[in-house]
Amino acid sequence: MSRILVFMLMISTYALASSGSAENAGTDIVQRTVNFLLFAALIWYLVAEPVKNYFSSRSQSIADEMKKVQEKLRETAALKKDALAKITAAEKFTQDLAVSSKKENKIINDNIMSQCDADVENMAKQQAILIEFEQRKMVRSVVEETLKEVLAQSDESFDKEAMANVILKKVA
Repeated sequence: MSRILVFMLMISTYALASSGSAENAGTDIVQRTVNFLLFAALIWYLVAEPVKNYFSSRSQSIADEMKKVQEKLRETAALKKDALAKITAAEKFTQDLAVSSKKENKIINDNIMSQCDADVENMAKQQAILIEFEQRKMVRSVVEETLKEVLAQSDESFDKEAMANVILKKVA
């Protein structure tokens, strides 16, 4: 239909342009206007569809980009929410870890202190036993020394009572 209209307009332009009399020479504004309208209609006919397609495709591509951006925004918001949840979980974990570390430290410290107390007690017992042993050793050596002296000075008149008195004097 539009092709027929364009064809009719072209024929009418040809018809008006062919009447080239001198009397209409000053008033050719009508023919120029018709020619301009035909030119504009022809340009519109040839360019309108590609321009519409270009702008509609451009609008569609912008809308698609906007959808992609919105989707990325939603994904980013979800990732941020997940990251914040992980951060709060990590903070709770660190607090729990600190509390359990303090408890464990106290338990270990108590165990070490009780072990040290037991070690000190054992060392004191060992020292007391060692002192007692050394005292017995010293008493034995004094008794042996005294007996050797007595036996060296001994004569037959020296009796057991005199020997016991000498030993008692040395020990006391």
